[in-house]
Amino acid sequence: RDHPRRHRRHDAPPLDDRKAAILNAVVSEYIETAQPVGSGHVTRSPGVEVSSATVRSEMVALERDGYLVQPHTSAGRIPTDKGYRFFVDNVGPGPLEDAQRQQVRQFFAHVHGEVEELLGRTSGLLANLTDYASVVVGPSHESAPIRSVQLVGLAPRVVLVLVVLADGAVEKRTVDLAADATDTLLGAAGVHLSAHLAGTTLPAAGPVGPTGNADVDAVVHQVAPAIVDLGVSDEPEHVFVGGSSRMAAAFDAVETVRSVLSILEQQLVVVELVEDILERGLSVAIGAEHGFEPLASCALVVAPVSVEGETAGAIGVLGPTRMNYPRALAAVHVVGEQLSRRLALHSPPDGPPADDGEAD
Repeated sequence: RDHPRRHRRHDAPPLDDRKAAILNAVVSEYIETAQPVGSGHVTRSPGVEVSSATVRSEMVALERDGYLVQPHTSAGRIPTDKGYRFFVDNVGPGPLEDAQRQQVRQFFAHVHGEVEELLGRTSGLLANLTDYASVVVGPSHESAPIRSVQLVGLAPRVVLVLVVLADGAVEKRTVDLAADATDTLLGAAGVHLSAHLAGTTLPAAGPVGPTGNADVDAVVHQVAPAIVDLGVSDEPEHVFVGGSSRMAAAFDAVETVRSVLSILEQQLVVVELVEDILERGLSVAIGAEHGFEPLASCALVVAPVSVEGETAGAIGVLGPTRMNYPRALAAVHVVGEQLSRRLALHSPPDGPPADDGEAD
């Protein structure tokens, strides 16, 4: 996929303080109300201490320079993608409310279970904090060493293969056996597989030698290919989308909602989009900046998730370009930091335990 041109910030002269204050006031008001903003509202905004006539004149200039647009015959104006970009670059993250900070602390203090469950529930947390759709991309398991293999009998000839990885993830596969297998037999086969595969990665999981017990070897021989298959899966990293239902309230046009929801169902597209934005050094992509036409009326706020300096996934929120950027940036930043700390606890104990302190 071709990378879209990164947004240039030098394609117009810089705004003076007055124009900047007026533009920021228009964006803030429009985010809050979803109604075109007139000069009367702007004159009552902090930092704008000029007459209504001066504000009108400056708004005309901002429209000429591409920061604002006047919809239909309305007297008010709304921001363009360029106007939102200026706002994001100059306002930055806002503070999370005390109740939201408490919500994040409580969540990470009490969430337990496998990595997949953690990531899935984190997507719900992020959607609740922002009221937008959230995306959580989990770590790729290709490089995580195998910690153990367990075989669980589901029926006399059906076994569930559980491969526990050093990053805390659990990969599962169901295998049909040629003959009945007791729990004792499955236990012995699991111990043998663990002894041979522990420390290797899924893509490197090769043939497993014999035990000398024909029954155990038969189970191992039938289960081993399923473990190898886990390492060659062409599925994307674990992707969890939360709050999709909230998108209906965020957009006026039903067709836009349908389009956005259909994109969110395409995991590979979502992963590529989030990773592309991060590779370009952006934390926010607005409208056409992300270069993906079906989401031209959307903005994405993203942050990497890292463990011991290595990227281990990403999180983000997807909403209309009229999103509350300060709140979204703050939520993504705080949740990203906490998720990074929690994933570090799942990592193999090579160093000191990670600090699982409170949200900053």
